[in-house]
Order: sequence, then structure tokens, then C-alpha cells
Amino acid sequence: MSYELSVASVASLIGDPARSFMLTALLDGRALPAGELAYAAHVTPQTASTHLAKLRQGNLVTVEVQGRHRYYRLAGPHVAEALERLAVIRQQPAVRYKPLSPKARQLQWARCCYNHLAGCLGVAVTDGLVTKGYIEPADQKQYDITQAGAEWFAAVGLDVCAIEPTHRGVARQCLDWTERRHHLAGPLGTALLRSFCEQRWLSREHDSRAVLITSLGRVEFKRQLGIETEELQYTTLHPQG
Repeated sequence: MSYELSVASVASLIGDPARSFMLTALLDGRALPAGELAYAAHVTPQTASTHLAKLRQGNLVTVEVQGRHRYYRLAGPHVAEALERLAVIRQQPAVRYKPLSPKARQLQWARCCYNHLAGCLGVAVTDGLVTKGYIEPADQKQYDITQAGAEWFAAVGLDVCAIEPTHRGVARQCLDWTERRHHLAGPLGTALLRSFCEQRWLSREHDSRAVLITSLGRVEFKRQLGIETEELQYTTLHPQG
């Protein structure tokens, strides 16, 4: 395909209002399901699927399968950069998102996902572990544990060598259904949540998937992983707009 035809093809994909809404909704780096993108674009799910197929064919978005669900994200930072540059010429459309109930927001903040930590806090902990160099994203949706990581996990009561791996490994990436980003799962994720509760940084809410953070947990998450939990929690439970 010639340069002119390539530019025209991409411009045609981005120029459609519904597809523009979808791409704008994905600019924050999260992966979103087709239903949420349909809502953001003011179209039916069937129409959204057609648009998403075209965006995939045009290499503007990719899809990730998590269980029975399919999540879409921008194909890379080059797509986000192009959209941001276009926004300088003309402001991108405002995107609407479905509001969450107070109970749903509690689960969005911190919850159990198959016995590992999920939600905003789960993603923040995973980001902190990556930033500190304790784990590293690897192929096949895995995380590798570094030597510094093994030492840190030992300091919070975990012997990573004693953790029995499954056929999917010791530490894997799980796409968070509210944050649309990955949190730490697998045997390491399960053991880490258990350790956080034993250390009394977190506590499990009875008869609920909700996870509560303690005053000690706020101190330790900030000291050990640089997480400002109070600010994160307030933003999650009291969204603006």
C-alpha cells in the first residue's frame, strides 16, 4: 500500500465519530470491553463490534482475551501519540463512562480476585513492585521475580522458592476488570495477599470480596512501595464530575 493510501486509510478509520469516541476512551492506557466502548461511542454493541473489527484490521487497537471477555486497547504508544497530536488541531470528543454504585466503587478500590489482590490497590501494588524492580513483565502474561524481589518478598514473610507453581507459572498478569490494567495473580499473588493480611496491612471483609486497608497498611504501602493509598482511595470512592 502506498504512503498516500495508508494515510487515507488511517484517517478514514479515525475520522468516523463512533470510532473516534472509542479511541479517545482508550487514550488513558486501559483495556476496555466492547460493551463499555459501545456506551462511550453512543452506539449499539453490534455496531461497536463492527467498528472494533475495522480498528483491529487497521492496526489501531489490539484485543486481549480474559476468560469469556475480550478487552480492547490501543495498539501502542504510537497510536496514542498520533491521537494526542490530532487533538492539538481539534479537541477530542468528551467520552462518557457508565457510573458505578457506591458498593461497586468499594470493590473497585480493593477486592479479592480468585484470592489475590485486585482493584485500584491491587494495580497500584503491582505497579509499585515493577517500579521497585521486584518483578518484571515477561512473555506469556507472566512476571519474573528478580533477586531484589525475592529478598523483598522474604522480608514480608514469603519464601518465593517454596511457592508451588501451577501450569501457568508462579506469577502471572491478570487484567483487572475495573482498572483495565494488569495486577499480580497466580500463586505469588495469592501468597502475597495472605501475607498482607497476616502482617495486618489489609483485612478481608466478612461475606464479601471487599478488602479493607488498615492504618498500618497505609504507612507500609507508602514506605515500601511508594503508594499514596489515602489519595488513591479517595479518588476512587469520590470521583469528580
